Amino acid sequence: MSKNLTKRSEDYSKWYNELVVKADLAENSAVRGCMVIKPYGYAIWEKMQAELDRMFKETGHQNAYFPLFIPKSFFSKEASHVDGFAKECAVVTHYRLRTAADGKTIEVDPDAKLEEELIVRPTSETIIWNTYKGWIQSYRDLPLLINQWANVVRWEMRTRLFLRTAEFLWQEGHTAHATQAEAITEAEQMMNVYAEFAENFMAIPVIKGIKTENERFAGAVETYCIEALMQDGKALQAGTSHFLGQNFAKAFDVKFANKEGKQDYVWATSWGVSTRLMGALVMTHSDDNGLVLPPNLAPIQVVIVPIYKGDEQFEAISVEAKQLMARLRKLGISVKYDDRDTHKPGFKFNEYELKGVPVRVAIGPNDLANGTFEVARRDTLTKETVISADIVSYIQDLLEEIQVSLFNKALDFRNSHITEVNTFEEFKDVLENKTGFISAHWDGTTATEEKIKELTKATIRCIALDRAEEAGTCVFTGAPSQGRVLFAKAY
Repeated sequence: MSKNLTKRSEDYSKWYNELVVKADLAENSAVRGCMVIKPYGYAIWEKMQAELDRMFKETGHQNAYFPLFIPKSFFSKEASHVDGFAKECAVVTHYRLRTAADGKTIEVDPDAKLEEELIVRPTSETIIWNTYKGWIQSYRDLPLLINQWANVVRWEMRTRLFLRTAEFLWQEGHTAHATQAEAITEAEQMMNVYAEFAENFMAIPVIKGIKTENERFAGAVETYCIEALMQDGKALQAGTSHFLGQNFAKAFDVKFANKEGKQDYVWATSWGVSTRLMGALVMTHSDDNGLVLPPNLAPIQVVIVPIYKGDEQFEAISVEAKQLMARLRKLGISVKYDDRDTHKPGFKFNEYELKGVPVRVAIGPNDLANGTFEVARRDTLTKETVISADIVSYIQDLLEEIQVSLFNKALDFRNSHITEVNTFEEFKDVLENKTGFISAHWDGTTATEEKIKELTKATIRCIALDRAEEAGTCVFTGAPSQGRVLFAKAY
């Protein structure tokens, strides 16, 4: 199996696009800007879903589902929200097709125009808050903790598989609370859930912070985020959690009777992650040989490949392989025994290397005779010969070691690519020659933020929650600054 992958050092963007397709994660569809997520890619997304869903439910959230179509009038009720999404909305104007006059083609029936246009869901705040009005009357109905797994549409002009597509999959949480403090606690909690998932399952270190006013979610009072750094030195926003204040409650008149019997507007949050995480997973760990997947999210954690000549050897090896597979599966380890006789072992080795399977076990006639297994790890491409008596515990420990090793490697890269600068010349030099996060003083104004973006294409990724408060001068204007923020070019 020939990979023919472009090297990351030659063209990182091309490498990424080729890898997503060749590793069978996804492909472009016949619909411009939309993708087909293939079974192997969807299997990774399912593992992400399962872990996140468990974490959401452990924090008291329940799943529900809301309509794909949203009346246009709903978007008019929260001005800043509609401004944020107006340019990305797909709009349904008619509800019927008919055969054209030529008797062959199909056309939109002009008599089937909707009385009110429907927006294909770009995000669900408006339809959900219109619904919540009927669900919330009293403080006894609060908090309301709802999550939705869904697809959304944002009409993107420049698309890239997983990272930016016109339609993508995500989850969106929408919660209602009796007090401002409870809502802020919820928004912070969900940011921490996302960070825990990214670090413990995706093996991606993240920086927790808040967005500047300019970068906030449309309609939010505060946006909390987790930011990751990819191997090309660009940042990727891996998850956001928004404190919405009472903006949506007021827009949709969602009130409740508090314990004193007085009417008050509820306090709101929303939060979400999407299939962009698939892009982050690929770009953080993978190499010039293909995908590198952390064991906690790999659809196949261990693959067993037989090496044999003739049916007799194959049958003897299969007995050993199936026994090992059964023992590993009892420990909750996902295992595949590739007994296909249509492909040679070398082809299979290349295939599973490309697909990022963390551990490969090879069994040949010499292994049978010696009571051993050949074990290869995907992340370092190293091999060990392991005796039969130790194989199960060895693989179990190895999977844990790979998970930790991938995180530490990504953490070392991230930490070595956070650079403090004090002048705009240093800023531009690091951005062009080193890349990564730039820690710099900023005067706190949107005007400065936008000017730096215009000149360098770098944005403020976040104001880190753990930043040291220190007085300084803005790297661009020289005006007083209360602390450093993190700039980067980003996906």
